[in-house]
Amino acid sequence: MASQAGQGMSNRSRSLLIYGAGVTIMLLGAGALLLPAADRFVGSAVIGGLLLVGGIVEMLAGSLREHVRKYAMAAGGVTALAGLMFLLNPAVHFSPTVTLIIGWLLIRSLIIIVASRRSVTSVKMWMRISAFLDFFLALLLFAGLSISALIVSIFGPTPPLIASFAWVLAASFVVTGSLLLEVASCERNVER
Repeated sequence: MASQAGQGMSNRSRSLLIYGAGVTIMLLGAGALLLPAADRFVGSAVIGGLLLVGGIVEMLAGSLREHVRKYAMAAGGVTALAGLMFLLNPAVHFSPTVTLIIGWLLIRSLIIIVASRRSVTSVKMWMRISAFLDFFLALLLFAGLSISALIVSIFGPTPPLIASFAWVLAASFVVTGSLLLEVASCERNVER
């Protein structure tokens, strides 16, 4: 069914839907920046909600793509799954939360880099940028996890740690949204 979602639809219609998905994910990135304002318990639900909605939007946009449909939908699926994990098991401890985000970013970056090998046009460059950023953010979180875990275990979650975590989500969402905007632009140009 998902593979037929884009069939029978003009490139312009696909372009507009993918563009809307890109803008939506960028708005979710802006929402992630508000994460430091949420307390620890609500923050987990906010993270889960952002990831779930972002993943669903990305899966829908991925269903409209031709060359990398399976991969684009898988990247969105991983994001939605991470969101569900947050919502179903709201972690109040910093370490499990960061570990889940690291896993999400690593799996997502691998899916996108494999997809970029099958992609065409300038979208390939944006896919590689998105994969690199997610991988880089995962490495940053992994490197800071042991130091952060010590600080959090002694002092509890601190605003600077929560703020940096919000920036990681926001950066990933903004690059994903930018990727979708480029995909929409390519779809629009194909029809010309």
